[in-house]
Order: sequence, then C-alpha cells, then structure tokens
Amino acid sequence: MLARIGAAAIDDLFSVIPEEFRITRDLDVPRQLGESEIIDHFRAAGLKNGQGYANFLGAGVYRHYRPVVIDSLVQRGEFLTSYTPYQPEITQGTLQAIFEFQTMIAELTGMDVANASMYDGSTGAAEAVMMAVRITGRSHAVVARAVHPEYREVLATYAQHQKIPTTYVGYDNETGRVDLKALDAAITDETAAVLVQSPNFFGVIEDIPAIAAIAHAKGALLIVSIAEAISLGIVAPPVDADIVSMEAQSFGVAPTYGGPFCGVIAAKEQYLRQMPGRLCGQTVDHDGNRGFVLTLSTREQHIRREKATSNICTNQALVALMATIFLTVYGKEGIRELAEHNFAKADYAAKKLSSLPGVKLRFTGAPRFHEFVLETKETPAAWNERLLNEKIIGGLDLSKHYPELGNASLWCATELTKKEEIDRVG
Repeated sequence: MLARIGAAAIDDLFSVIPEEFRITRDLDVPRQLGESEIIDHFRAAGLKNGQGYANFLGAGVYRHYRPVVIDSLVQRGEFLTSYTPYQPEITQGTLQAIFEFQTMIAELTGMDVANASMYDGSTGAAEAVMMAVRITGRSHAVVARAVHPEYREVLATYAQHQKIPTTYVGYDNETGRVDLKALDAAITDETAAVLVQSPNFFGVIEDIPAIAAIAHAKGALLIVSIAEAISLGIVAPPVDADIVSMEAQSFGVAPTYGGPFCGVIAAKEQYLRQMPGRLCGQTVDHDGNRGFVLTLSTREQHIRREKATSNICTNQALVALMATIFLTVYGKEGIRELAEHNFAKADYAAKKLSSLPGVKLRFTGAPRFHEFVLETKETPAAWNERLLNEKIIGGLDLSKHYPELGNASLWCATELTKKEEIDRVG
C-alpha cells in the first residue's frame, strides 16, 4: 500500500504532524486480559455504583424492581437485533409490541392516542411544545419553574433555534405548586403552550384541572409532563391536558441501563397528525387476518421536508418493549399496588426525616407522591458527606437549580427503599 501511494515508510504518512506531537514510545496501557479477568474487572467496577448503599436519590431517574422476565424477552434476537418496523411482512412482533405499548400508554395517561415512543422525557417535553406551536399557529410558551430543570434546559435549546420565546412561572412557597395568578398573567394571545409537570420536580401533584381552565380560557394548549410514570397508578391521569409528555424509565428500565430511556407523547385525537415520531396501527391482511403496520411516520425521510413534524429519527422500540413487558407483568392492580407502596414508603420517610433535629419538611400544603423536599440547618453537601460515611446516598442538593430554597434537598423513596434504611438516616 505504501508503494501504491508513493510513500517510502509508514512514518511518511504522519510527516505533516510536528515531531514534538508524535509518540515514538510504546503506549502505556495494561496488558490484555482474559475473559475471566475482564468479568472480574467489571464486577469490581460495578461495586462502585452504590451497591450496598441505601439510596434516596430520585429527581427524574427512579429505582424500581425489574422482573427478570424483561431481560429474558428483550434479548431474543427477533427484538434485540431487528432494525426497523418499515417492512410489516417481517416485523410483526415489533409492530405488535409497539401497538400494545401505545394502547397501554393511552389508557394510563387518559389520552386518545400515543406514539411509538420518544427518546426520553426531556426531548418529549420539547417536542410537545413544538407540536403545540404547529397546532395553534402561535409562537410563545409558558413553562412552570417546577418542571424538571434538565427538561427546561433541553426545551431552551430547542426553543432558541425554533424562535419560541419562553416565559417561566414560579411556584407557591407553601404548596410547591405553580403560582396560578402568575400563570394567568404570563399567558398572552401568542401563547401556544403551557407546560407543567405533575408530580412536579418537588414531588408535588399539581392542580391540573385549574391549570387547564386558565390555559384554555386564553386559547393555549396544556402540556403535562410526567417524570415518574409509576405515579399514574394512584394519581388521576391528566385528562384535562391536550398533550401529555412522559418519561417511562420507571417501567422496567434500569437507572444504570447505560444510555437511552423511553419518552412518550400522547394527545387528544384531533392533534394526531401533528404528533412527532411514529405510530403503529392495527389492520387486516388480504385474508382477513389481524396485522400491524406503521400507520403514521411524520418525519422528513418519509414525507416532504416542509410537512415533517420533527427530525426525530427513531423510536425507542427495544426500551419501549421493556416498558410493555413491565406493564403486562404488573397489570392494572399491580401498578396500583406498586404506586401505593411507593407513596407509603415516601410518606413514612418524610415524617421520619422531618422529625430529626434541624430538619423541616417543605411544601406541605399540597399532596405529593414519592418525593419530598427537606430544609436543613446544615448544607445538604455537609449532610450528604456524613451520610456517605454510613453508606447512605442522601437527597439531591437543590441549591444549583433553586438557590432561593437555601439548604434544601430533594429526597425519594420507592418500593426498594427499606424501612431500616430510612430509620438509619440521621
């Protein structure tokens, strides 16, 4: 090859790189490992992920038990290696799984239709705002500050390039809910969407009917973002919303999965054609047998670019399959019981921890699910440092996102949180 390109030696290929930047020694890397050594290495590394620690972190990523059947099924080659549901004649299993996912999501959220999934909850919320802009022909968004801070950051990136001015509305200091008077004042004739989260970032359940009435009175669409899908087991679905954006990670997707989660968009039927991504439908073949097809795909690869609703290039089919299996295993009653278990654990934890010296429970004027805010005399960083020495991972320090709250931290308890772990916190 060197002769073909007219080079005398391989070093000639790198002659354009100044000599002081070339490495002439052997690379300082460890020797190769055998298979058994690699397994030992990663098992040891895995112990650094908090194994053996009590964990009270939530804030948009939640620890729930994953039935072992999930991995047994999603690792089947028909699902794990399949690329695309474009060709219904060879992807009936994937298409049916997506159809079942859409059906269960629609039932859970109280919406008429759901798509085949989005990337995650943050991009789903941003896509929902752009969807509202297309529907209404307006260009302004009003967003509650109690929406997940990282969701708001993603939305800000989208909004900047989509030319969508955004107004942020604060929260009530007693309840943690969005300030309804400020919300009403922020909505204008150019407001396309009002975006709130429920349960919100503080774990508080918003008054969705009241928010919907304010938004709809001024012609804006209401988008409800849900970061904790398990809450729908006992929290009334946001049927007053026009669009629901949700993160389905809690439905069988491990926090340490290593990459994608599973976003959702569901909406009222009249907004179907403005939904981003894909949607699977049920039909019959030439012989009358039930089958599944890709019914709607509104991206530029399939239709004229000017009519595309989004540049989202895929759906999280494999991760959505995890959620589908999770929901099938638990069923309606199981999801309700799981949600009740989460609520009970968090209620016990909130009461127990707020009884500690120098600790106060915030936002007691509204119902919450399984997260709560604690205010302390010492800084959350100092408290968490002490807890780590006791193998306890404490709550999320809120000073970065909500400095006005002072020494406040966000705590979470799920069904995997043990009573003795809660009792150890001090």
